Amino acid sequence: MSTIVKSHSSLVDYIQVLKPRETSLILFIGTCSALVAASFVSSGFPVDSFILTVIAIALGSAGANGLTNYLDRDVDARMRRTCNRVLPSKRIEPAGKVLPMIFTLLVLSLVLAWILSPVCFVIGLVGIITSAIWRKTISCTFFGIIAGSAPVLIGWYAIMKQPLFDLMPLLFFCLIMLWTPIHVWTLMIANRSDYESAGLHYFPLSWKDSAIVKMLAALSVGLAAVATLAYFLTGRFHLLYFYVATIVSLVMVSANLRLMFSPSSRNAWTVYKLSAFPYLCIIFTAMALDTWLS
Repeated sequence: MSTIVKSHSSLVDYIQVLKPRETSLILFIGTCSALVAASFVSSGFPVDSFILTVIAIALGSAGANGLTNYLDRDVDARMRRTCNRVLPSKRIEPAGKVLPMIFTLLVLSLVLAWILSPVCFVIGLVGIITSAIWRKTISCTFFGIIAGSAPVLIGWYAIMKQPLFDLMPLLFFCLIMLWTPIHVWTLMIANRSDYESAGLHYFPLSWKDSAIVKMLAALSVGLAAVATLAYFLTGRFHLLYFYVATIVSLVMVSANLRLMFSPSSRNAWTVYKLSAFPYLCIIFTAMALDTWLS
């Protein structure tokens, strides 16, 4: 009986290394991107390509998240918020035991991406590389923009193989580009003392909160503008998307303005939680539903 419990616990630990919550968000928005692309395919819904796309995004996202978990394990061990994660707490020891699983997931995802299209392979490879380099530095957020954009771009190009240059993938990239700093920096503000006690003082922690929150407010306005203007610029959305994007973007701007006028850890945490699943999930759900139902 004890052996069974131990095996089950180990399996759960290995799954946790892959950050299932973060992976599910990435998979969801990538799937929505593929659904949006599929709605414009004149030859009918591409079932085979869609299934391969979802699997490729799932494997790649899980592998990339597992790799960042492995690379961040020493810093995570010094932070209260993350010290109980699987690798810092040494529930899997040595940590290198997770690498075969991680690299298998990454290789399989790239193989599927190549089958889908060379463009998807390149995007996936760049996404994996940028998710792994310069961890816990000032570059982390900006490389995170590229890595975070990869799943939605793969979702689009796996289904809509032509043309290569289109306003829709540019829209996806801009949304992730503006969303990522809001998501990452509010987490850092909310846990500033935790980061600093771990010896992390890179931007934005090198700035005062009063300066950072002004940047976040400006970014939230830019995010709202991109999300709502997509209705007018792409010509591919309808009123359903416009109304939903406008409402959730106003909520996001309001939360960031509240943070700007009252830069507390609690308000920063509120923006962080709002920016995670609710905002991106609602925006991409609205895109998918709008293109298929309108």
